[in-house]
Amino acid sequence: MNYTEFKHCGLNVALEVLSGKWKPIILFHLFHQQEIRFTDLWRNIPKVAKKVLLEHLKQMEADGLIVREERQVFPPEVYYRISEKGKALGPALAALENWANEHASAQVQELRDKKKVANGQR
Repeated sequence: MNYTEFKHCGLNVALEVLSGKWKPIILFHLFHQQEIRFTDLWRNIPKVAKKVLLEHLKQMEADGLIVREERQVFPPEVYYRISEKGKALGPALAALENWANEHASAQVQELRDKKKVANGQR
């Protein structure tokens, strides 16, 4: 397979749709909550700038992974939820997590240990 063929293959397209530092955690929150307000999502993801979060959400909406709903109340509220297309990613994401736990367990444990140290646990 040459580069042009790879560029248009399903695997590359799927990885491009999921690429981005914050997209996996956005999906995590949307898979575990029926819907979430933008401000609550922003508060649940430490260290992400609002502008960057908005960019990722716009990309994910354009890719059909999430649905954006603006409610006309005062002040206006914006909610996000996972789309049916996004829900179809569930098994693939679970498989990736299982792969990481099985084949990259040292890296997974290292990240867990760093989190414990950052939270003052041992």
